[in-house]
Amino acid sequence: MGPPLNSYRLTNPLLPNLVSMRGSDFFEWLVPALISLTLIIGVVVFFFVLLWGAISWITSGGDKAAVESARGKVTAGIIGIIILFSIYAIVKLLQGFFGINILTLDILNLAIQ
Repeated sequence: MGPPLNSYRLTNPLLPNLVSMRGSDFFEWLVPALISLTLIIGVVVFFFVLLWGAISWITSGGDKAAVESARGKVTAGIIGIIILFSIYAIVKLLQGFFGINILTLDILNLAIQ
């Protein structure tokens, strides 16, 4: 009949750390890595929006429409960074308060961390 399902290993020659990793171990590694990557990309994007708005404001030359557009970009960048840091802080606060890892997802026998 073959080996039990939990003995199958996921192998990837391009990722040497994952050579002997089971499927559930892979997802335990992947989900937090994707969440962290998403937060980092979001902060970088909002930082560049903020920078782009600041440069637009400086180079507006006193044009009221250009100043308003630049002010909107700066505001959007600041609000985006604040929201991302707030999400991170709330997750860390809840993890510390309840003593659990929020990034752990339990589906039947599969625990994704």
